[in-house]
Amino acid sequence: MWTALIATVLALSSPNAFAEAPARAMPGVVDAAQLQQISKTFVRIAERITPAVVGISTSRTLHPSSEHDESGYFRWFFDTPSHHPEGQQQEEGVGSGVLVSADGLIVTNAHVIEGAERIRITLSDRRAFDAVVVGVDAKTDVAVLRAEATGLPWVPFGDSASLRPGELVLAVGNPFGLVQTVTMGIVSAVGRQGVGIADYEDFIQTDAAINPGNSGGAMVNTRGELIGINTAIFTQSGGYEGIGFAIPAGMAKMVTRNLIERGKVVRGWLGVSIQEVTPPLVEPFGLDAPKGALVTDVMADSPAENAGLQRGDIVLQVDGHAITRLSELRLMVANLPVGTHVDLKVHRERKPLHLQVKLGELPHEEAPVQVTATATEIAPTRGKNKRLLSGLKVGDIDGEAVRRYRLQAPADGVVVHQVAAGSAASLAGILPGDIVLEVARTPVTRKSEFDRVLRQADRDSALLLLLSRRGRAMYVGVSP
Repeated sequence: MWTALIATVLALSSPNAFAEAPARAMPGVVDAAQLQQISKTFVRIAERITPAVVGISTSRTLHPSSEHDESGYFRWFFDTPSHHPEGQQQEEGVGSGVLVSADGLIVTNAHVIEGAERIRITLSDRRAFDAVVVGVDAKTDVAVLRAEATGLPWVPFGDSASLRPGELVLAVGNPFGLVQTVTMGIVSAVGRQGVGIADYEDFIQTDAAINPGNSGGAMVNTRGELIGINTAIFTQSGGYEGIGFAIPAGMAKMVTRNLIERGKVVRGWLGVSIQEVTPPLVEPFGLDAPKGALVTDVMADSPAENAGLQRGDIVLQVDGHAITRLSELRLMVANLPVGTHVDLKVHRERKPLHLQVKLGELPHEEAPVQVTATATEIAPTRGKNKRLLSGLKVGDIDGEAVRRYRLQAPADGVVVHQVAAGSAASLAGILPGDIVLEVARTPVTRKSEFDRVLRQADRDSALLLLLSRRGRAMYVGVSP
C-alpha cells in the first residue's frame, strides 16, 4: 500500500504531472533507490527529534473526596495509575514533553502536570531531572517547565501557520509508557475549533497514531521542525481511532514567550459576550446564512463600548478576515497585541457598518464569555393562524418569581413560567425561569407590553426574542 501511495506522491510532485496525466498512465512502480531515500529522510528526522522528546512523570497526594471523570469521547493522553494502599493515597501520571532550548526549557500540556507536587523528566539516554513549573495557561492547555541542565537536545519551533491538509507529519511521544515512539500520518485538517477541549482552540487534526501517554509530545514536519504539541484524541475505545489534535506551534510559542517574560499570557480584549448565529436567527437578523458572532452584551467602559459596538450587532469581519463562527472571533482578538487598532465589519439593523476598536487587555481572572443558543434547528411550520408563542406562559417579575427561579432579576422583563412540550418555543430552546427582555427588538417591561408586541408581530416571520438566563443575555429565534 505504502509503495503505491509513495509512487503516486512522487508522480504528482512532477511539475508536469497534471499536464502529462492524460497522455500517459500513472507509474505503478517506484524506484527502490527513491524508497530508500524517503526512508532515510524519516530516519534522520526521528534521530533528530526523539532525543528532544522527554517523558514526564508526576505525583500528587490524593484526597479521599477526589473524583476522576473517565467518561466522554475526548480522552487526555496520559496514563494515571493510582495506588491506594491503606494509609497512603498517591497518584502518579505519565506524559510527554518537548525540549525547546538547550538549557532545559520544556513545553507540554497543562493537564499533564495539573495538581502535580513533583515533576520529573526522563531523556532518551535515561538521564533524569526534576523540573519546576515556569508557567501554566489552562486556556490553551499549555504548560512550560524547566529542568536544571545544560547542553540538552532540543527542537526549534516551525511555521504551523503554513500547514496544509495532506502534509506528512510525525508524532513522537511515550504512549502507554513505550518511550520514544514515532508514528507517521498526515495533517487531516487545520484550524479545528469548538472541539470543547480548551477555551482557545485552533487545533491541527492528524491521523498519525497517538495514544494515552503521547500528551505533550511533539508533532513535527518533514523538515524536522516542531509544528504542534499533541493534546487530545477523539476515541470511543480509549485508544487510537485516527483522529488526534495538536496545539499549533505558533500558539504554543506565543504562550511560552508570555509565560517566560510576564508569568502570564497577555491577550487582546473586546469586552463583549457573544453567541453563535444559528439557523433560527438568520431570518430575524436579515442574514443570508449563519455566520459571524452575535453580540449579546457589551461591558461597561470596555473597548467595544468605547468604539460604539451594541447588543444585537453581528461581527462579520476583523481587519478583513471573515468570521464564520464565534470561536474565530475570540481566537483572533486574543492573539492580537493589546493596543492594536482593528477594523470591525458588523451587521446592524440589516446594514453593514465599520467600527474602529482599540483592543484592551483581557483581565487575567476573566474567562472568555460566550453564550450559545440551545436551538440549532428551525422549528416546524405551525400555520399562519396560530399564535407563534401559544405554548409559552409568562408573567411579571415579582418576589415569588425571584424566589421560585432564583433570579438575578433585572428591573424590566417578563419571566417564563411554562413552556409546552413540542411547541415552537420549546423547540427554540426557551426554558422556565428565562426572562424575556425583548420581543422583535422591542423592549418589554411587563406582561401587558409582551402581549401587545406579540399581537403586532408578523406571524409569517420568525420571531426574535432576547432572553436573560442565569444573568446572561442570549438571542433565540422562534420560527412559525
